[in-house]
Amino acid sequence: MRALRSAVGAGIASQIALAPALALCLPALALVLLAGCKARPAPKPVEAPKPKPKPASFFDPATLGSIRGTVTLAGEAPAPAPIDTAADPACASTGTLVTEDYVVHQGKLANVYVYIKSGPTAAMIQGASWMDPVALAEQHCSFVPHIIAVTAGQRIAFRNDDSTPQSIHATPTVAGNAAIDISLAPNAPIQMRFFRKPENLIPVRSAKHRWMTAFINVSPTPWFAVTGADGTFELHNLPAGTYTLGIIHEKLGEQTITVTVTPQATATAAITYRMKQGS
Repeated sequence: MRALRSAVGAGIASQIALAPALALCLPALALVLLAGCKARPAPKPVEAPKPKPKPASFFDPATLGSIRGTVTLAGEAPAPAPIDTAADPACASTGTLVTEDYVVHQGKLANVYVYIKSGPTAAMIQGASWMDPVALAEQHCSFVPHIIAVTAGQRIAFRNDDSTPQSIHATPTVAGNAAIDISLAPNAPIQMRFFRKPENLIPVRSAKHRWMTAFINVSPTPWFAVTGADGTFELHNLPAGTYTLGIIHEKLGEQTITVTVTPQATATAAITYRMKQGS
C-alpha cells in the first residue's frame, strides 16, 4: 500500500513538473496549427489582357493625319415606333420609349459604327486595355447608348440607373469572346467586362424587359467611331497611308470605303445608305 502511494505521488509530481514546459509549448503549437490552417488568399479578379499597344504618342505627329466623314441616308426611314412598357409599372412611369433602329436627322444617319478593316501596318495594331472604359447604362428601361464601340481588351462599364432590377445578356459568336450575363439591382456597383476578339454587332438584350436592345462592336484597332446625331464621325492621329473603312448599320448592313490619309491633313469620306425594300 505504501508502495502504491509512492507511485501515485511520483506520477503527480512528474505532471506538475511538466506543466511549465507544456505552457511554453502550447502557444508555439497553436502558431504552427494556425499557419497550417491559414485561409488561402482570395483569387484575383480577372483583368483585361494587357497588350503592348502603340498609342498616338508613339508616332511622330508630323506623320499623322485624320479622317472626317458623314453618313447619309437616301430615302425615307421608318418612323420610330412607340414601345409598350406597361408590363413593368416602373418602366411605364418613365415616359414613352421609341425604337432606335433608325435615328435620322435631316437625312444624316446616327448610330453607324465605323472601323478600320485594313490599312498601313503601323495602324493595324492591337487594341488597348489602357483606354478608358466605355459605359453602357440602363436608363428609363432602355440601353444607353444604343450602339457602342470598344477595342479588344477595352473594358465596358455596365450600370443600372433605374429604380427597378435589370439584366444584361450579350451573346457574341466569335471564338474567344465570352457571353455576358449580369443581373443589376438598382444602384448596384458597376460591373466591368471586356471582349478579347474583334467582332461586329454583338447583340445585347434584357431577360426582364424584352424590348431593350443594344449592340456592342469590338474594333481590331484603337481607331473607331460611332456616328452622332448629325451623322458625322472623326478618326484622329492616323499613320499616313491608304485605309479601307468598314461602315456598319444594324439594319442596312456593311459598306466599305477607301480613304487616303496624308500627314497633318484631314481626309474626307462620304457614305450613303439607300433604303432597302422591306427594311
